[in-house]
Amino acid sequence: MTITVNGIDEVRGLVGQTIGPSEWREVTQEDIDKFAELSGDDQWIHVYVERAKTESPFGATIAHGNLTLCLINGHFRHELLQSSGFKLGVNYGWNKIRFPAPVASGSRIRGSVETVSVDEVGGDWHQIVYKWTVEVEGSEKPCCVAESVVRLLA
Repeated sequence: MTITVNGIDEVRGLVGQTIGPSEWREVTQEDIDKFAELSGDDQWIHVYVERAKTESPFGATIAHGNLTLCLINGHFRHELLQSSGFKLGVNYGWNKIRFPAPVASGSRIRGSVETVSVDEVGGDWHQIVYKWTVEVEGSEKPCCVAESVVRLLA
């Protein structure tokens, strides 16, 4: 389900609403390996499948927390929320990022997003805070809860 908003007034209309969840997305070992290669974070818990099976408390390799954040910014954001009527939108940063549960290779995850606030910050810029929750199929705890901060130029 994609929500499309046009202009800042429609974005303001989303405050307090939760959009989602998205469709399930599998996180594969190939995804994890590509992220490890790109980021340089090749810790064994992510990329050594056999070692993780025997030595990890999770019994498998797990995705990087930052891979989950990247999926929020790209995959889940595009699936859940589209906006128009702006000259430009930029990622301004993150608040309160937590990874309460691991994402084992082969797990399926999905996201939902709540619009927390919309504030004018000057010069036709608006700052929007979104609270993202990403869940792992079959897990009681989410794998990620984070607030993204976006700036939109009207």
